Amino acid sequence: MAVANGGGMHFHGHNHGHQKGAIGQQLLRYRVVAMVLELGIVVHSIVIGLGVGASNDVCTIKPLVAALCFHQMFEGMGLGGCILQAEYKTLKKAAMVFFFSITTPFGIALGIALSKTYKENSPSSLITVGLLNASSAGLLIYMALVDLLAADFMGPKLQGSIKLQIKSYAAVLLGAGGMSLMAKWA
Repeated sequence: MAVANGGGMHFHGHNHGHQKGAIGQQLLRYRVVAMVLELGIVVHSIVIGLGVGASNDVCTIKPLVAALCFHQMFEGMGLGGCILQAEYKTLKKAAMVFFFSITTPFGIALGIALSKTYKENSPSSLITVGLLNASSAGLLIYMALVDLLAADFMGPKLQGSIKLQIKSYAAVLLGAGGMSLMAKWA
């Protein structure tokens, strides 16, 4: 926009693209977080399902099923929030929910199918399952701490309230303690 200013012209422009760019960057970040979290959960769920399906010991299956229920519930809540923040189209949301929903039953079916040839305590099985569990667990821990919690804990709402910070830290510690107790029990 040109404005007459005494003897010359003064040009005044607005840059509204910066705000849209920042929103676009944040949306891209949410989408990457949702996809990586989905990948970690899918691998983790298949490995857990494989262990449940291949196990022949009832004493092993019962705690695994209990742990699986808690894992699926909390992973579903976390992934669902990420999918909503990513503002995907309906078809993409449905596909992500579908893959989340079928991976554990698929792993269980695969475990049952392989239970005759799969030797739970063989060195190659233990190494393979250990590597898959370690990689998916590492990915999930990284996603939880760096991409999910850090963004919330560094946000202006939490930074502006000491009470909310204390409650949030207590909730994280309580959740971590509860999951650790579940792991010890399972």
